[in-house]
Parts: sequence; structure tokens; C-alpha cells
Amino acid sequence: MIKRPFHELGLEPDLLRAVEKMGFEEASPIQSLAIPVLLEGHDVVGQSQTGSGKTAAFALPAIQKVDPSLRATQVLILCPTRELAVQVAEEVAKLASFKRGVRELPIYGGQSYDRQFRGLSQGAQIVIGTPGRLMDHLERGTLKLDAIRMIILDEADRMLDMGFIEDIRTILAKSPPTRQTVLFSATLPRAIQELVKSFSRNPQTLKIESEALTIPDIEQVYYEVDRRSKVDVLCRLIDLHDIKFGIIFCATKMMVDELTEHLVARGYGADKMHGDMTQAMRERVIGKFRRRALEFLVATDVAARGLDVDNIEVVFNYDLPNDGEDYVHRIGRTGRAGRSGKAITFVSGREIHKFQFILRSTKSRIKRERIPSAEEVEQKRRNVFFESLRELLEKGDFTRHDDLVDRLLEQGFAPTDISSALIHYIQEGVGSAKPVPEPEPAPRRMERDRPDFRDAPQSRTRAKDRDQATRRGRSSSRQQDRESEPVRAASHEAGKIRLVLNVGRDHQVAPGDVVGVIAGMTKAPKSAIGAIFIKTKRSYVDVAESTARIALKKLNGIDFKGRKLTCHVSTEADAAQDEA
Repeated sequence: MIKRPFHELGLEPDLLRAVEKMGFEEASPIQSLAIPVLLEGHDVVGQSQTGSGKTAAFALPAIQKVDPSLRATQVLILCPTRELAVQVAEEVAKLASFKRGVRELPIYGGQSYDRQFRGLSQGAQIVIGTPGRLMDHLERGTLKLDAIRMIILDEADRMLDMGFIEDIRTILAKSPPTRQTVLFSATLPRAIQELVKSFSRNPQTLKIESEALTIPDIEQVYYEVDRRSKVDVLCRLIDLHDIKFGIIFCATKMMVDELTEHLVARGYGADKMHGDMTQAMRERVIGKFRRRALEFLVATDVAARGLDVDNIEVVFNYDLPNDGEDYVHRIGRTGRAGRSGKAITFVSGREIHKFQFILRSTKSRIKRERIPSAEEVEQKRRNVFFESLRELLEKGDFTRHDDLVDRLLEQGFAPTDISSALIHYIQEGVGSAKPVPEPEPAPRRMERDRPDFRDAPQSRTRAKDRDQATRRGRSSSRQQDRESEPVRAASHEAGKIRLVLNVGRDHQVAPGDVVGVIAGMTKAPKSAIGAIFIKTKRSYVDVAESTARIALKKLNGIDFKGRKLTCHVSTEADAAQDEA
């Protein structure tokens, strides 16, 4: 299937800019076929499944054909359900974000008439709606079709099944005969073919043929995950299965940047690869990944093409691929040369329809799994630690410290208490016998990349500290991140220093994010991080003095929440500025 760069399809700079902002690197097969044909003014019958990228295939040419100076409905998009109408309207809004003067308006049953009347009277040029409500506005005279340049029927076969065929005929009959008619449908039953024959002018039929796809013999599972919980679930699965080497696929460059940032902040050895990076940068990242100096490579489909790395444990589909072909290419990165492999896919909300299309096109049976709880992850870590300790005892390959044990026994401590204290000491990092090392100089930056601290994978044994610190931060700050609460310049906790970060609520920062970036960068134990106050533009966090020294050098200059992070010790001037 042909996939072309968007800049080869004849789109205006404003639309290319919107596509670039959304992070897409190349057009899907249906977009590559349909956009040039629609821009030439031809009527189109597109046969394409849900999830193939057809919304942008018709929305981009429609937006380009709109005259912003004309305050009248110029494009009408018919959808079978209110959910799809909202979804299409949201995508149209994103794609039209840089074309000034273009307004879109969703119209569907159950929504306030006043809002719809107001939008129509103000001259929304692109109207997206369900046939029933559109007919209602036609009969009321609030929707006028005189200036219509293009009518698009999205998922026409579903509208046929729902009994909208007569409404569609009426709308088409009332629109100007010079309009461009566009129809997208997964199937073309006879009624749809008759509709095309009656209301289209020499339409071009565009069909994406499904290729024969061979699924690798690897374990495939999926999880239904809320979009906001994806990062937490990903980290939980990594820790539960003790994954040390994998690829994580995202749909856009923006998501690659964001996820890499989250993983690094949580202490994982991760780096990114996408189309905005130079060839030299890509080769450097691939080199690190091949020699296992990274745990995880976060990438888009385009950037990962031709990537040939052995012994990859797992492929994560963090975002769903466009189609079955991309799915097969992704998961084929693992399970090579007869080795075992695993593919884990995240599905959220309305993506279930797109996922079902992928399943049908690949003839796959993918097992649904339950998201593991935090307690299950903790128990797995305890079991792993137990087995490691048991093996060490059986081998006897350790330095004996009988004199210290005897001294503790002489002081009346029970053997089980001594053992428990030692395990607690190891796992929690309490009271380390080693002095806190002076922080190393800030690492030199490589081109546009993040600091080189990612070059070495983080030990999986740190995952417990990371999660516990995060949980503690969320718990301790539950009553301390209210924006209305005044903040003091100094910490009220003994031995702690109050630091200020240049990110706050306006940057979608939560207490767990603050804990995650500090714990990830400084490897601080949970006891080192105290109260957190999230303000509008800044955040305050109390940390132990030894951790503060490291944080001041490690945090300044890294990418965090889309900004260059700055960190300094809180002053009275800071507190006065953030007084509520």
C-alpha cells in the first residue's frame, strides 16, 4: 500500500503546519490516494475501514476548499452517530487550526438548539452532523445549502443500516448540483451504489486492498486502558514482567517526545526516534539501543522502519497503528530467529472499533488481559527478591559478617528482627552507610537530545523506590497541592530544603510528576521527598539536603512537560509572589 509524505499531496502550508503540529509524519494509504483526487475536484467513492485515516482524507481537502471570507455553510459532513460527529468535528478543528477564519460546527440530537442556531447564524463554513438533526434544521430554515461546495457521507453503509437513506437523498437533492460529492463506506451495498449513481458525477472509486498478512508466532495481548492512565500502566507492566529491552510505538512525534520524557523522569533508560531527528542522531540512538545501553526505544512507525535489532523482549503498541499492515510490521520486531517474543497493545475508549478492524484484517486472536494492580506488582518484586536471596544462600557465595551479627545478638535482638531490618535496609535505602557522593557535573547535551544520563539503563531494583516515592508524594501532597493554600519560603520539615520548579498547574503538573522527576534523576529514597505545593506557574517541593544538592544540578535544563526545567532554592520573594 502506497504511503506518501503530506507535502507531496498538494496541501496548503497552513494545513501542512497543522498536520506537523499533530505529529503525523506521512499520509496513510487512503489519504495518499484520496487527497490529490479531491483537491482536483472529482467526486469520490472511497472504500475504507474505520481506523484507516479516512477523516483526514476528506477533511483536509474540504478545509482547503473553504473560502474563509464567506460566512455560509460550504461543507456538509454527514455522520451516522453523534459520537462520530463529535469525533470528526474535533479532528476538523485541529486540522483547520492555522487557517484563519474557518469555523466548524457539530450538529446532532441531544445538544442545545440555541448553540446550534447561534453557530449557524454566525456562518460556520463546515457543518458536521447526523442526518436527523440536519433535516430538522433544513425544515426550520436555519440550515441553508445555497453555498455548499462539498457534501461528505462518512460511513454511508452504517447510515443506510440506521434508516437514514431518505434523509440523505433529501439533503443531496436540496444541495447545488455543482457540489462535489464524497462518500466513504466500508461496504457498498446496492442502495449505496444507487445513491452514488443518482447523485454523483463520474466518481472515482478508491479502494484500499487488504494484503495477505503473516502474523509472527509470538504472544499477543491487549489491555483496555484509559488514555490518562497509559503511562502508569506501562510502567506497571514493565516492572511486573521485569522487562529490560523493548520498543514502544507511538502514533505521533509529539507523543514520542512526551512519553520518553515521562519514562526518563521515572528512572527508565529510554530514548526516542522520530522523523524530526537528523540521520546522525538516529544512528547514535540505534547504536545505543543495539549495544543495550538503553532499555526502551520510543519510536514512530516511520522512524523504526528498517530497524533490525535482535533479542527484543517485547513490543508495546502504546498507540494503535493505522492498519493491520503496520501492526504486523511493529510486532515483527520481536520473536525473531526462533526466539520467544511478546506484543502488548493498549486500546482506549473509541479506539476499540479501530482495533477490531486491525484484528479482522490480520485474522488475529489477541487475548485481553486484566491490568495488574499495584499490589500484584509489589508481590512480584518480593518474590523475585526472595528467589535471589535464596539462591545466594544456597550458593554460599557471599562475604560473611558473623562478627556484626554476633554483636547484635549479644545486645538482645532476635535473629528474625535482624534479618528483617537488613532486608528493609536494602529495599528501602534507609540510612545508607555510604556518604552521599558529590553530584557529577551536568552532562553535555547531544544535538537536540536530552542529557546523556539515559545512556545507561537504570537498575530494575530501583523501581520499588520510584513507585513508593511517587505514592508517598501523591499521598503527602494530597492536601498540599491546593492552589489557594499559601506557601512558605522555607520547609517546615527538619533537614529538608524547599525547592522551586518553573512548572505548575498551567503545565498539567501533578504531585506525582514532581516526585517522579526528582526520584528518577536523583535516585532519592522515598524518605527524601516531602511536602509538595502545586501553584499556577510553579511548584514547591521539600527534599532532603543531600538530595537537594543533586537535584539542583541534575534537574536544571532537562526537558519536562514541554519546557526547559529550572530549579532553585525557594526565597521569600518566591513565596510572596505565590501568596494566595
